[in-house]
Amino acid sequence: MICSYVSSHSPGPHSKVFLVIPWLPAIPSLAYLVGAILVLSGAGLLFQPTLVVSSITLGALMLLCGLAFDVPRHFDLMSAPWRTNVLEPIAIGSLAWLAPGSGGIPGWLHRTSRYLLAFALIVFGIGHFQVLTFIANMVPGWIPWHWFWTVFFGVAFISAGVSFATGCLQRWAALGVGLMFALWTVTIHLPPVLGATPDPDKWSDVFIVAALWGGFWALTRDLRDRKDLSLGADSNRA
Repeated sequence: MICSYVSSHSPGPHSKVFLVIPWLPAIPSLAYLVGAILVLSGAGLLFQPTLVVSSITLGALMLLCGLAFDVPRHFDLMSAPWRTNVLEPIAIGSLAWLAPGSGGIPGWLHRTSRYLLAFALIVFGIGHFQVLTFIANMVPGWIPWHWFWTVFFGVAFISAGVSFATGCLQRWAALGVGLMFALWTVTIHLPPVLGATPDPDKWSDVFIVAALWGGFWALTRDLRDRKDLSLGADSNRA
């Protein structure tokens, strides 16, 4: 998650500064501040002593970006800007909050993160059916059955969202969604930026998808560890 959103928040010398916060003018220094917080939080996730602080900070920042900065500009819940600009940072923030495990953060925050993640995944899945042709055209030409995979991934998103909402088969849901984002990273988002003219927007897409990939697989590990602990406790009682 170190590079997630950094490329879009840290402008280069020839970049324009866009109005992001609806009630404030464009502030270039704020972009650098947010980029620095993201880099430090991402690095902090790699070390156990700073994991909890970094995850809470990153989650709060992502939630703020999604709700306070983007919701006032995009009111249509099922629109493409709502799914990408609002729900993607919320999903990353929820994964960051879940990173320390159920014992590392308050119970209410853990439950809230699960439900926010479930909501985002279900909306992502519905979105696949809303723009079926557009997403099918994103699948590389060397992969067969474009429409099948688009429908399959839409159903997978919705199923994973239900899994997180109900707490049923969460580890398998996290593993599957992480694999899905991994495949998208290497087949859809990464090839166009390799050897091409640097495009911050396309690199942002790569980092966002990679962050979701890593976040879900890190969650898979945590859910596995908790299951192992539960099995160990049961065997001790027996």
